[in-house]
Amino acid sequence: MTKTLGVFTAAAAALALLSQPAAAGPYGPYDHGVGPEVAAVGVAAAAGTTVGFLSMNNWKLKGPAIARQSNGLTTGGAYAASAVGCMAVSPIVATIVARRELTFREAHVLAGNCVLPIIGGLLVNAAYNANPHWEPAPKKPARKRVVRRARR
Repeated sequence: MTKTLGVFTAAAAALALLSQPAAAGPYGPYDHGVGPEVAAVGVAAAAGTTVGFLSMNNWKLKGPAIARQSNGLTTGGAYAASAVGCMAVSPIVATIVARRELTFREAHVLAGNCVLPIIGGLLVNAAYNANPHWEPAPKKPARKRVVRRARR
């Protein structure tokens, strides 16, 4: 009972330290270019990665590190397979949901969510906030070329 209470207390303390003050920006906690659609896809991808890892690891967080499971993967192999699969699929889904091309920041936040669910995306976003030179300048829209035809 004491061990369980200690785990819940540690989890509550960790969640309290992760909370952030309210932001008045256009996208809430995901400032500077990561829209709510991409953030929602990132959370869904993180949840999918976790479920994929657990299903490949016989629904255990920790299994034998070297011995292969019934599906032929070690725990590290299950983690790598679920993370790589998430990194391949989540930008495709985010592009479809957002109906536009993703920025570098958005693609990297999605990859961070795949490697370390939920927290990884926040860490990558904070790294981009600390280093604004990482993100290239936005492209100017190309002018449409109008071909004028001579009247007959």
